Amino acid sequence: MSSVCFYFQVHQPFRVKPYSFFKVGRDHRYFDSRKNKEILQKVASKCYLPANHLLLDMINQHQGRFKISYSITGVALEQMERYSPETLKSFVELSKTGCVEFLAETYYHSLSSLYDPQEFRQQVKLHTELMQTHFGQTPRVFRNTELVCSDEVASIVEGMGYDAILAEGADDILSWRSPHFVYKRPGGNIKLLLKSYRLSDDIAFRFSNSAWPEFPLTAPKFASWVHRISGNGDVLNLFMDYETFGEHQWESTGIFNFLKALPGEVMKHGDWDFATPSEVVKRYQPTAELAFPRVVSWADAERDLTAWNGNHMQKRALELIFELGNEVRRRNNPATLDLWRKLQTSDHFYYMCTKFFSDGDVHAYFNPYNSPYEGFINYMNVLTDFREHVLKITPEGRQYENTTQLI
Repeated sequence: MSSVCFYFQVHQPFRVKPYSFFKVGRDHRYFDSRKNKEILQKVASKCYLPANHLLLDMINQHQGRFKISYSITGVALEQMERYSPETLKSFVELSKTGCVEFLAETYYHSLSSLYDPQEFRQQVKLHTELMQTHFGQTPRVFRNTELVCSDEVASIVEGMGYDAILAEGADDILSWRSPHFVYKRPGGNIKLLLKSYRLSDDIAFRFSNSAWPEFPLTAPKFASWVHRISGNGDVLNLFMDYETFGEHQWESTGIFNFLKALPGEVMKHGDWDFATPSEVVKRYQPTAELAFPRVVSWADAERDLTAWNGNHMQKRALELIFELGNEVRRRNNPATLDLWRKLQTSDHFYYMCTKFFSDGDVHAYFNPYNSPYEGFINYMNVLTDFREHVLKITPEGRQYENTTQLI
């Protein structure tokens, strides 16, 4: 028996509003409520609501044999509560089926695992509490922001008690190995579930590309590719952004019809079923240890961190926001802490990316800025105000007492 493991990432950031230098010291409200509401409701209408309705029908149709998993960031859930409560309700309905697993991740979709392990653990704890509150689940499998993984990150996550971590099946990490098996961290016990990026990206990126030699992609064709793995793998991990369905790939492309037909086509082969990440971990033993000596993500052709720290602007912004950690924590002000954490969201640094060519279209999606330099300047103006007027730290480092709640 082999299994398909479907995992969907659900995330929307609190985008920073246009913030000129002349607002520094005058305006401590940083986020673009109008834009955030507009985008959340747009994506809910095109993706979250129709996809959730479809998947609920599919679970019922296949009498529990079709299973999926999500990780939903805390900042996305906050916006659902504010701007689209019916979307949150539809995820709750999915959670009640017993066929949907919710994974752990960082509440704020941050890169704290690489810059501030103490902050990382706190954000994961907050996210786990949110999963318990909304969905009645305590996650046992972890998915880091943008699938960021390394031996060090996996060790931290194992120390937090998780059974498995999702990771990108990068070619240089796997070498001659296949992503279609379960692995484990060298010297540890945490399991590694690796994304099959070629087959995942066939759906997420190539589905509507008429220049692709395999266009059009149909459910029977894709199922035939899945069945080729029989005897050469235990699990096919299909990991992708949930916005694939209806937003990145519009309904007019046929993506919803493809999704609806796929489970039946896959399960026509008696040796295939669908499983959640926790079920995969329990069902299949690791075939070997697998080291992640470098930091790997699921972004761009390089599968590295250059989407977020590939230029001097990004490096400087990341350095400055995370160096404030001890100062923010010392104040013990929940509103200030939440504000600092929302400024950690990885999207802010993604908007500063100067990579183009094959990855340019991806970086332009949902980007509120006309250029990465505009994104950097806008963010740095906000950070200047946060340092000098919220935390009361002067450029010379002189500190004052914190004053009031800000949001």
